[in-house]
Amino acid sequence: MGLTARIRTRDGWAVSHAVVTVTDGTGTQVVRAEADEEGGVRDATELVPGAYTVIVTAVGYAPAASSAIVTASGRAAIGTVTLARLGGTELPPPGPWTVDPAHSSVGAVAQHLGISSVHGRFREFAGSIDIAPDEVAKSRVEAVISAASIDTGNAMRDGHLKSPDFLDVERHPQITYVSTGLTAAAGTDRWTVHGELTMHGVVRPVDLDLAYLGTGADPWGGTRAAFRATTELRREDFAMNYNQVLQAGIAAIGTTLKVELDIQAVQGGTLPSL
Repeated sequence: MGLTARIRTRDGWAVSHAVVTVTDGTGTQVVRAEADEEGGVRDATELVPGAYTVIVTAVGYAPAASSAIVTASGRAAIGTVTLARLGGTELPPPGPWTVDPAHSSVGAVAQHLGISSVHGRFREFAGSIDIAPDEVAKSRVEAVISAASIDTGNAMRDGHLKSPDFLDVERHPQITYVSTGLTAAAGTDRWTVHGELTMHGVVRPVDLDLAYLGTGADPWGGTRAAFRATTELRREDFAMNYNQVLQAGIAAIGTTLKVELDIQAVQGGTLPSL
C-alpha cells in the first residue's frame, strides 16, 4: 500500500468525501485518492523515495496541507488528518445563542466494579451562550439541567441515582452551571470556561475544557455553532458519598465522573419554530 490516511473532523467523525492529493518536489501530482465511508484513504501507487506535499480537501472544510517523507519502502503513512469546518477558526458572531437540546447531549461516565464504565445522560436541559462583542473573555454561559431526567438505560439504577444517596432530585431538582470567566487555551479553537456548578445543593467551582468546532448555516435559515466540552468531577465534592465496597476492596461505583458535553447552539435568544 503506497498511501494510507484517516480523515476526521475535530470531534472525531469520518469525512467520507475528502480527497487527498500528493505532489512531488516539482509540484507534479503523483497520487489522487478519495476517502471511503469511514474516512480511510488507501492507494496502492508506489512512491519514489523523497519529500512530498500532501493536501487534503473536502467541501465545507478548510484544506489541510502537510509534508511527507517516503522511504525506500515506497509507502507514505500520513496518519490521521483533522479537518476544520470553514470558518472554524473564527469565533461565532457576538450576541445571544440558545442551546438546542434536540441536537445536543449532556453525558457522564462512571467506573463500575473497577473494570468497566457506565454511561448516562440527562434528557432535559436548557442553556444560553452570550458571546461578548468587545472581548471574548467576557462571554457568558448558563445552563439548567433537570436532575430527574438522568438516564443510564436501567430503571433500577436510575431510581437509585435519583435517591438521596446521589442526586436527591426531590430536594434538589435542578443542576445549574453559570460561567464566571473564559480564558484561551492551546490553539485558536480551545478555551477554558470557568464557572460554578450547583448540584445536590452544593456549589463548587468547575472548569470546562472547551473545543469550538465551527459555525455553519442550518436547513431552516438559521446559524448554528458547535462546541464540545469535558470535565471531571469528584462525587464527594458534591456530598454524594455513597459507595459499596466489594470483598476485594474495590468500589462498586467510581468516585469520579467524566462529564462530556456535545453542544449545538442556534444564533438568537430563542429556539426557532421548526
